[in-house]
Amino acid sequence: MKTKSNRSPNHQTLYQIAEQQAGYFTASQARTAGFTQPLLSYYAQTGQFIRIRRGIYRLAQFPEMPFADLFVAWLQTGKDAVISHDSALAVYGLSDVLPSEIHVTVPRTASRRRPHLRLHTKHLSAKEITQHTGLPITTVPRTLADVIASGLGEEQVQQAIREAIARGLVTQKTLQSYARRRGGRMAHLVSRVLKQEQRA
Repeated sequence: MKTKSNRSPNHQTLYQIAEQQAGYFTASQARTAGFTQPLLSYYAQTGQFIRIRRGIYRLAQFPEMPFADLFVAWLQTGKDAVISHDSALAVYGLSDVLPSEIHVTVPRTASRRRPHLRLHTKHLSAKEITQHTGLPITTVPRTLADVIASGLGEEQVQQAIREAIARGLVTQKTLQSYARRRGGRMAHLVSRVLKQEQRA
């Protein structure tokens, strides 16, 4: 297909971008690799790209990943966004409840509201962010701190703490140290669970 462009599309560059994002990429990222909008439409029509929603695509050779909606939400809100709160808890498998909204922490207020997204603007340090299959996500201690602050029930929080420790997602020492720095309800709940574990 011929299109007017100053350079040829670089499939390898686009693949490298998408590979780090479970096969997903934005129209903006595709443009940096030399793909014009007509080319994007062409490859979507021929089945090489799968159009997920406006401005979001997936390379067809990549299977749809678990939590695909979180990848889409992350790409929609920007590269500095991080999956957090109840959504992060679900990714770690520390909650049986799937949140009705996707929780994303962003460095500043988004330019517009997006349906089914709950945006948070709290500061995250580099040590509070990790990767899960290419998805930026808050660490287990930060995730627990966030859901505690947002009012998650004590029984659910305590169960999440126990499971996180039992599955090796976080050590008792790391969690206790983080909870002490946070103070408040988190310090109280973590201390309670760890004392219960010691007595068991």
